[in-house]
Amino acid sequence: MAPWIEQTVWWQVFPLGFVGAPDRADPAAPVVHRLSHLQAWLDYAVELGVSGLALGPIFAASTHGYDTIDPFRIDPRLGDEADFDALIAAARARGLRVLLDGVFNHVGRAHPAFQDVLRNGPEARQANWFRLSWPRGSGPGIEPDYACFEGHRQLVTLNHDAPQVADHVAAVMDHWIARGADGWRLDAAYAVPPHFWARVLRQVRIAHPEAYIVGEVIHGDYARFVRDTGMDAVTQYELWKAIWSALNDRNLFELAHALDRHNGCLDTFAPLTFVGNHDVTRIASRLTDDRHLPHALAILLTCGGTPSIYAGDEQAFRGVKEERVGGDDAIRPAFPPTPADLAPYGWPIYRLHRDLIALRRRHAGLHRARTRTLHLANEQLVVVLGDGAARVLLALNLADAAVPLPVPDARAIEAGQGDLAEAGGPSARVTLPPHGWAILVV
Repeated sequence: MAPWIEQTVWWQVFPLGFVGAPDRADPAAPVVHRLSHLQAWLDYAVELGVSGLALGPIFAASTHGYDTIDPFRIDPRLGDEADFDALIAAARARGLRVLLDGVFNHVGRAHPAFQDVLRNGPEARQANWFRLSWPRGSGPGIEPDYACFEGHRQLVTLNHDAPQVADHVAAVMDHWIARGADGWRLDAAYAVPPHFWARVLRQVRIAHPEAYIVGEVIHGDYARFVRDTGMDAVTQYELWKAIWSALNDRNLFELAHALDRHNGCLDTFAPLTFVGNHDVTRIASRLTDDRHLPHALAILLTCGGTPSIYAGDEQAFRGVKEERVGGDDAIRPAFPPTPADLAPYGWPIYRLHRDLIALRRRHAGLHRARTRTLHLANEQLVVVLGDGAARVLLALNLADAAVPLPVPDARAIEAGQGDLAEAGGPSARVTLPPHGWAILVV
């Protein structure tokens, strides 16, 4: 694993939405230099405390960016390669790493290799790039049946058993790391055979041993997937679900169970942790009680892993993902020209993010911190977090009444609110207000 990742907190941006690009690409339209819009927000990100910019898809595509046409070209709706270089330079000047989004399970129907198949039939030069089923008597101009991603016919699945596809993906990853990127998020990594990733990443790491590679994985054995593929990490969807579900149901047993399983992941790797991203309902909309948003953030920014903040969540943006065409629009909005144009009511949550990220930086061991439960009830939880030695205590109260909770050896409250009694001793206890929380140092 790249050693720099231990200090990284990502700010995730969905560029096509962020800059207000058109929903559909017009092949005849000129290049529009919208990617520079992001540069006006880099100081905002630095002031938030993050150290990396995780970009959604930025390569030439037909619509939402996950239907790639040319992964060697910046989407003309965003700009060109010079705009990419300028963004990398601006990020570097501020000490920000840059993560790219690689769509290598599938391509869009407009991808030249698939268009060649549609034109030339089974004799197409890159026909083996796809999993095709040809009708009897097929020839040029006959469309085959083909594997697609989760029923989306616009997303044509690649043949990951073809060596040419592996070489192509490795070449794309190598090209953009050489141009300044620090790593890749691998979209729909769970849909691709692990042996494919293992082959590709062996090639990529020859030239770029410190690149950070994280795969999008939703279900299954996270640790085994990391071992089998050679990735550094995968997305921690299990913990994401447990955070909002436990807070909504006032069932902190669910969260404690998920944190125990999270410990098992940390024995192998440091997962990418989050409470929001470009594919899910925003955390401020997901929670049924606004008073519990700080609890979700406190969990995220104290537990082990590499945290990712989805742009807008730090301002308590709202947005519900819907399962329909255009159902992602509400969670991928355009951002104003500068942070000064934001509404005033989101800044308290921004400052809370900033303070919690600063706390995390003061306790570097939290990157691989395991949790140990000290007190557990439906509406209360106290855990100790550390990487071998106790670092901090996290205490949560979801009840409508103040509650005293044991926090042995706690010396002070570092974030949140509460009354600490018998500080520094084995009988130390903190009384949390209704729906309160606190992070304490020992």
